[in-house]
Amino acid sequence: MNKKWMVFIVTATISILFISCADNKLLKRQGEARRDVGEAYMNQNDYTAALNELLEAEKLYPNDHHLHNDLGLVYMAKDRLQLAVDHFKKAIELKPDYAPAINNLGTAYLALKDWNSAISCFEKVYKNLLYATPHYPLTNLGWAYYNKNDFALAEKYYKQALKIEPNYSIALHGLGLTYLKMGNAPEAVIYLEKAMKYSPWVPERYFDLAKAYEKLEQYDKAIECYYNIIKISQNNDLSLQAEKEISRLKAQDHK
Repeated sequence: MNKKWMVFIVTATISILFISCADNKLLKRQGEARRDVGEAYMNQNDYTAALNELLEAEKLYPNDHHLHNDLGLVYMAKDRLQLAVDHFKKAIELKPDYAPAINNLGTAYLALKDWNSAISCFEKVYKNLLYATPHYPLTNLGWAYYNKNDFALAEKYYKQALKIEPNYSIALHGLGLTYLKMGNAPEAVIYLEKAMKYSPWVPERYFDLAKAYEKLEQYDKAIECYYNIIKISQNNDLSLQAEKEISRLKAQDHK
């Protein structure tokens, strides 16, 4: 092969590489733009429209860890938990230290009731000193151990979460439930009341507080909780259950 042909081949190869790099950068920008639109739909809770945009983004730029994390969140919102797990895992494969995806993978495992896998994820996240909101994985660890009936560890992690964020209602509620299981109704009431202070719009939590009041024979307060459920709940089944509890307590002369 003569020198002119060598020069031509090298020049052509370099040109193809430059064109390929330019094309990849363009596809990446286009993919990120579609991802941004998908995230906007996510913020509006329009998960079907979000999924459409994110899937288009995946065709353009599939190696985006943010995109796969978004897809995982959308699939979770649509109750497609295994698909959510797959995309969170892909995000972590692309960026192994991507803490939001690790935390979200743990949340998906919680929904699947795979407590041990969830614990493994949350332990990695809360030990990451750069993770800005460690009270989230700590609270999730509390919930996982609660469901494994390891109430001592549940108490430990809920307390650690509350040390960081004392008003975090999910951790307050979880710790209250843990004390109920441990037979410590007075402490349960303290934390369940605090949880209600910061989330009075959650009707289901009134049930747990009512049960704690019943343990302390504070039946008037329990009945008040059930009335609050009827007042704020949009769930007819929940309201009917609260009515039954009121009738039960009144029939027992607990007024």
